[in-house]
Amino acid sequence: MTDPFDRRKTEAAEWFRALRDRIVSAFEGLEDRNAKGAPGRFEVTPTSRADGGGGIMSVMRGGGVFEKVGVNWSEVHGVLGDKAQRAMAARGVPGMSEDPRFWASGISLVAHMVNPHAPAVHMNTRMFWTPGAWWFGGGSDLNPCIEYAEDTAHFHGQMQRACDAHSPDYYARFKAWADEYFFVPHRGRARGVGGIFYDDLNTGDWDRDFAFTRAVGAAFLPAFLPVTERRIATPWTEADREVQLVHRGLYAEYNLVYDRGTRFGLETGHDANAVLMSLPPIAKWT
Repeated sequence: MTDPFDRRKTEAAEWFRALRDRIVSAFEGLEDRNAKGAPGRFEVTPTSRADGGGGIMSVMRGGGVFEKVGVNWSEVHGVLGDKAQRAMAARGVPGMSEDPRFWASGISLVAHMVNPHAPAVHMNTRMFWTPGAWWFGGGSDLNPCIEYAEDTAHFHGQMQRACDAHSPDYYARFKAWADEYFFVPHRGRARGVGGIFYDDLNTGDWDRDFAFTRAVGAAFLPAFLPVTERRIATPWTEADREVQLVHRGLYAEYNLVYDRGTRFGLETGHDANAVLMSLPPIAKWT
C-alpha cells in the first residue's frame, strides 16, 4: 500500500536538495568574485546510512572567502533507536506512535570565514516523518566574533520578513526560541547574535508549514551574502584572528555538547564526517 505521504516526502527532499545546489553555486560565485588567489571549490562526497538512505556532503576548505564551509543534504530512513524515541517523547512531539519507523530529509549549512570581520553562520531546514506524526524544523543564526550592529539588523530583518509573510507571531516566537536554544549554559553566554529557530512545527496544514520552511531556506542567501560582501575585504590583525579562533572554540563546544541535530545524526548512524561537518577547521581555548 502506498503511503499517502510519499509524494510529500519526495517534494520536500527535492526542495532541500535544490536549495543546497543554489547555495553551493552562490558560495562558489562569491569565491570567484573575491578570492585573491585560486577561488575555493566544494568537494562533493556521497554519504550513506547503514540502515537506509544517505545524502551529499559538500565541503570547501581553504578558500579565499571561506576557510571552511559545509552544505549538506540528506534523505534518510529506518528505525528510531530507543534513545531517539525517548528524546522525542521528552520533547512532547505530537502524534508519536509505537511504530519506530522514521524518514527525514533536510539541508544543513555551517560556514567559517577567513576574515574575522565576516561572521560565521548556520542554517538548516528539515522535515521529519514517523507513522502518525510529521513536522518541520530549522532556522538560521549569525555568529560573528566581531559584531557589527548593522549586520545583525540586516540578518534579523531578513528572518523577520520570511516569518511575517506566514504568521505575525512567528518572528517573536522563533527569535526567542533561537535565543534560548543557541545559549551556551556552561559559558553563560550566547554563541552569536541569534536568528530564528523552530522545531516540531505541525499546524495540521502540511502545505502551510512546508511553505514557511521553504521561506526560511530562501531567506538565507539574502540575509547572509550582503553581510559577507560588506566585510570580506576589511583589513584584520592577528589580534582579530585570535578573537575569531577563541570564538570558534565556543562554537565547537556548543555543537558537541548541546546541538540537537548533532546528537540525532550520531545516534541514528548517519555518516559521522557529515554530522561533524559543522566543526571549525582551527579553534583555540584560553
